[in-house]
Amino acid sequence: MNALLQVRQLSVVIGGHRVCERLDLDIEPGQSWALLGRNGTGKTTLLHHLAGLRSGHTGRILLEGRDIATLAPRARARKIGALLQHSSRGFGASVLDTVLSGRHPHLPALAWEGAQDLAIAHHCIDALGLRDFTDRSLETLSGGELRRVEIARLLAQQTGVTLLDEPMNHLDIGHQAASLRVLREACVTPGRSMLMVLHDLNLAYHACDHWLILNAGGSWLAGRRDDLADPQLLGTAFGHPIERIDGAAGPMFLARL
Repeated sequence: MNALLQVRQLSVVIGGHRVCERLDLDIEPGQSWALLGRNGTGKTTLLHHLAGLRSGHTGRILLEGRDIATLAPRARARKIGALLQHSSRGFGASVLDTVLSGRHPHLPALAWEGAQDLAIAHHCIDALGLRDFTDRSLETLSGGELRRVEIARLLAQQTGVTLLDEPMNHLDIGHQAASLRVLREACVTPGRSMLMVLHDLNLAYHACDHWLILNAGGSWLAGRRDDLADPQLLGTAFGHPIERIDGAAGPMFLARL
């Protein structure tokens, strides 16, 4: 199977901090990855490099077989989409206009959105439970509502690879479950894959089948979730004892106070 995103011998250093050393990674169609690690290990920095938003690394990042550094921003945005950690209210744009902006990489220069783009945007708005918010200004939304709008915009972009930095920020438990279900249905398919930065091991286990764990000093672990969901390994990665409790619905991870 051909990987959608390949990383070869990637080393990233920022401000003297080594994020990863000689990282090798293959993200294949149909896979869902969780990017895990302690605060400050560089998860966001790594995601930005994978998305082509940062340079200065050594090694190669290949997007559908092409070096991501050789792709023009518009061409790259048709293949890989990123939800960043911090939200923006976009100077009061409406929900519909914001979600429609996810279609812009697919439009010719100076072209307006067409009926198909509008249909895609409305479908994504409905999928995130935002139909009643279509004409609302972003400035009137709560943090959780705004986050769902941003997820809808990312879905409207319809890329083969979807990268998300803490997508569950500001979402209550019900909206977390609903949003993750929508993301998996849309972005984990025979032609698409997804990687998410997450802090909740329980979400990471149930939403993702593969894990990439960043450790201090640039070391890393990558592979199938069930091969890495070991309490001792996770305790070392997070610097705190992790307890795993197995049940009928799958394991639960606890960090005792």
